[in-house]
Amino acid sequence: MKNQESNTYYLEEAPIKKAIAHLSIPMMLGMSAGTIYNIINVYFIGLVHDTAMLSAIILGLPIFTILMAVGNIFGVGGGTFITRLVAKGEFEKAKGVAGYSFYCSILVSVLIAVIAYFAITPLIHLLGADDATFDYTKQYALTLFVGGFTIIWNFALEQIVRSEGASKESMYGMFISIVLSIIFDVLFILVLNWHVFGAALSMVLANIGSTIYYLWYLETKSEHLKGFLHHFKIDVKAQLEIYKIGVSELLQASFLIVTTLLLNNYAMDYGEHVVASFGIALRIVQLPEFFSMGLFFGIIPLLAYNFSNKNFTRLKAAIKQTAIYIGAISGIFITVSFIFREPVMQLFSNDAEVLTIGGYVLIAMLISALFNGFTGLFTGVFQASGEGVPTIIMAITQGVLFIPVIIVLHHFFGLYGIIWSMTITEVIACAIGFVLFLIYNKKINTSQLHSKLA
Repeated sequence: MKNQESNTYYLEEAPIKKAIAHLSIPMMLGMSAGTIYNIINVYFIGLVHDTAMLSAIILGLPIFTILMAVGNIFGVGGGTFITRLVAKGEFEKAKGVAGYSFYCSILVSVLIAVIAYFAITPLIHLLGADDATFDYTKQYALTLFVGGFTIIWNFALEQIVRSEGASKESMYGMFISIVLSIIFDVLFILVLNWHVFGAALSMVLANIGSTIYYLWYLETKSEHLKGFLHHFKIDVKAQLEIYKIGVSELLQASFLIVTTLLLNNYAMDYGEHVVASFGIALRIVQLPEFFSMGLFFGIIPLLAYNFSNKNFTRLKAAIKQTAIYIGAISGIFITVSFIFREPVMQLFSNDAEVLTIGGYVLIAMLISALFNGFTGLFTGVFQASGEGVPTIIMAITQGVLFIPVIIVLHHFFGLYGIIWSMTITEVIACAIGFVLFLIYNKKINTSQLHSKLA
């Protein structure tokens, strides 16, 4: 029997509910706290009472999304592979994957910063900025791109830390980033009056703090990855294992950016108040969404470990229990958010138009959040199992579907079509994920039967 203090015990032997709690609760707390920080960040900018500044931060959201996705190429792709290697006892190879993922994230982050610096003006126009928001958006975007290496490192390392089931340590890193972000927000936005630049700089510096913590943990406390910085050479087959899962994160982010750009540009036709309404509603609805994300992100190492060890009974039990938790948590938080939507919206704006439109947008997004939790679970199952094709299908589906949905709905229903386009897309994506999961489950059942007969 494994030492009950070790992370491996929770992956391999602990009762399912206990294992899910150990792995997911820290993720839920960390991600929810991160959402609270995003809300506070908007709140601080809201105190300036400048709708153009608020809109600039919202327009710049795709930049953070793409930097996060690049980090997750190596974090999710490398992390799930590391878990499967650890399950097989291939610890040296796991160190090699961790080192390769870290050093590649450095190279890619530098490349992105250089490209963005020389293409910043057309990028700002592409984000949907108008004359009123252009300068603020450019300021925000440049700061994020130049300091984006910290965001990429943070997300890559956070996933690698979790690959061993070290969910508490992953949470500690998130909390470090959040605390630093709030401190820097107060200093830069309210004290020094750096406003939009201050909000971006705060994010960059906060990510440095959590990155330092993750490096310290991996090099001194990790069960299997100590010394990973001295390992970086892996064969082509191992590289493909990283990218076949990791590339789905980039695809998903790319399509998310396309959908955000479409949403921003359509919304800008109706004015800054509509853009601000979407931004505020999005940040509120992130709380129940991130609780669900904490659940399915948290169990990915559990799923990967037991898939690799062919413990399919434990694998299926973990998936079933997580689905129950996602349904319950999403339902509770969505109901509470719906009931108190008006007073919550008033925390961020006193603009009557923003409050009216934002309340309606929030209803549509709350419905999306319920389906989003299950869509994320399906994707997490495929990632953990190294199933590249269904993972990529799920990544592409949400983005590709949204384009015709928003175009058609906007044509026939105007602003209300824009508001409900995301909800309809999410429902269809969830249905596709369920069909792919049925195919996956059939394969698992067949493998389980063969194992019993062998």
